[in-house]
Amino acid sequence: MYFAALLARTEDGWEASDTELDDVETLSDLTDLAREASVDEDTVLVFIEQEDAWFGVVRVDGEEDPRIFISDATAAARSSYGEILLTDELLGREPGADDTIAALEELVGLDGTEDGEPDITPDNDNDDTNDEDDDGLDADAVPAGPLGDTGILADLGLPEAELLMLRTDALVEIADALGAAEVMEAVR
Repeated sequence: MYFAALLARTEDGWEASDTELDDVETLSDLTDLAREASVDEDTVLVFIEQEDAWFGVVRVDGEEDPRIFISDATAAARSSYGEILLTDELLGREPGADDTIAALEELVGLDGTEDGEPDITPDNDNDDTNDEDDDGLDADAVPAGPLGDTGILADLGLPEAELLMLRTDALVEIADALGAAEVMEAVR
């Protein structure tokens, strides 16, 4: 179960609205959605939470690039909404690197066999070496724990150390620290 909301700063304080992410496929889509909710290009926060597994905050300030914080990147990687936030840049990867490698391997047929030869791979169930975890993650695996801009809310009243300590009911605590608890509760 997911919860997603937009929190837009205005002259009169914060305005909250729940939001549907069904049409959001990329971080760019999410950023556009946040900018549409912005008043005078002021700060908009997008909150995404999956039942005590992880939460994410995306901050959009006018036309600046979005800033992202994810409480548990590994948990978020198993979520379609989390995958939106886990960009190559956030993960420290070269953009499109996985696509390029896959295309090159397909182009030159790097499956370890010559054309026309059957792929005979010994079945070594007793092999203790494990080049790849059972969950399919490779060397470019998503790191465990928090990921992103830990100072994302520091100037709004929630210091880095407090953000990193949040686990359950995180969005309620964030809204409370920002002085937006009532408006957030109205959309929850």
